Amino acid sequence: MNTQRFIAQEAQARLDVFLAESLQITRSAAKKLIDDGCVLLRGEIGKASHSVNAGDCVEATIPEPQMLDLTPQDIPIEIVYEDDSIAIVNKPQGLTVHAGNGNLSGTLVNALLYRLKNLSSINGVIRPGIVHRIDKDTSGLLVVAKTDAAHLSLSEQIANKTCAREYLALCEGIVKEDSGRIETYIGRHPTDRIKMAVVSEGKGKYAATNFETIRRYKKGYSLVRFRLETGRTHQIRVHCRYMGHPIVGDPVYGSKHCKFKLNGQLLHACKLTLTHPVTGERMTFEAPLPEYFRQVLEVLGRDGIQ
Repeated sequence: MNTQRFIAQEAQARLDVFLAESLQITRSAAKKLIDDGCVLLRGEIGKASHSVNAGDCVEATIPEPQMLDLTPQDIPIEIVYEDDSIAIVNKPQGLTVHAGNGNLSGTLVNALLYRLKNLSSINGVIRPGIVHRIDKDTSGLLVVAKTDAAHLSLSEQIANKTCAREYLALCEGIVKEDSGRIETYIGRHPTDRIKMAVVSEGKGKYAATNFETIRRYKKGYSLVRFRLETGRTHQIRVHCRYMGHPIVGDPVYGSKHCKFKLNGQLLHACKLTLTHPVTGERMTFEAPLPEYFRQVLEVLGRDGIQ
């Protein structure tokens, strides 16, 4: 165990924010330490929402790192860009980003361990290098951190909404609006804990998604571009369901009967814009639609476009 003590030089509204800044870790990592009872504030176990006063003593006991049991695996992945700090990956549909309890193989992380020499350690042994996720059956771009400094920078960009993420989805039905904005709260579904759902304020986290209708098909489908402002679990999929236009092929939030033979939702992370954590350069990456997605659009296009 490693114990570190800090004396607050000025007041801070939240303990998790103070701890993240003091330990140079992400706020989510700081919150996990607090939730696990590893942080004392003024000699008592603190809560993430507790305020810190000037002169307060904060004591954090950091558990010894677990041994990394993940095995590097030669899983085909497309690395769009790589340097000493970051890598940009175009993830295929069907590949889980990181392992869960009892499942330590066949993930993007296993593939990254095989192909990259270094990955950040901030997110723990199960999620090295992973700054943000996309669902298993969603394809497209995500950024991977190779150093802890890069991880912190990228996490801050996502939190401050300076990292732009755009998606393309084929939605059921004709979306009437040319563009719009969806603002809700998203939390666990009240009866099906596997699902997420739009919930009332106080029962979930604020979620905002901007959308633009790219094309409408006569067969009753719409190609829509989405831009995330927040990054809640299943956010675009839940918001599409909420607006009455679930994503085609979505096994959780879509229709039970899909006319196309698909292995998951037609949702693709097509564009990623970020500031390089070392050079400060503004960088944009784009990934074309996968073949199975394009084939569906070609079939719909033969029947005419509205």
